[in-house]
Amino acid sequence: MNLIGKRGVDYIGVGVGAILVGREGRLFLARRGTLAKNERGLWEFPGGSVEFGETLSAALRREMLEEYGIEIAVGELLDVVDHILPAENQHWVSPAFICKIVAGEPTIREPGKCSEIGWFLPGEMPADLTSITKQNLAHYLERIRHPGKGQSS
Repeated sequence: MNLIGKRGVDYIGVGVGAILVGREGRLFLARRGTLAKNERGLWEFPGGSVEFGETLSAALRREMLEEYGIEIAVGELLDVVDHILPAENQHWVSPAFICKIVAGEPTIREPGKCSEIGWFLPGEMPADLTSITKQNLAHYLERIRHPGKGQSS
């Protein structure tokens, strides 16, 4: 199916995110590059757009392989967040999943979309996070403080 216009701008887009948890509970972040669709220069939990006919998990695995050269296991759904950016005239609905790397080491494969990557302890995250990453992080911290509690939205 070929929709007319740009997803996230002319109609609501669906973007999926990965909260990649590594050694010692560190979280993987990527700094958005000059060719990113929005919130350029800010740190984010990585992810990408869901293509028509693609499942959320398949989209996430595809994006992580394309952008960082890693294979991931997609775990439980952390949250679903409205990612509304009035200043950029964009609207996305974004589920995020808790994931882990099963093969490879992350490297930047699309430097226009990503300018930097790193692993951070939850209490030592950069201040300049995307709006959605701030929400995901709050939900993640709540989840690890209160395991088994219902999902946030």
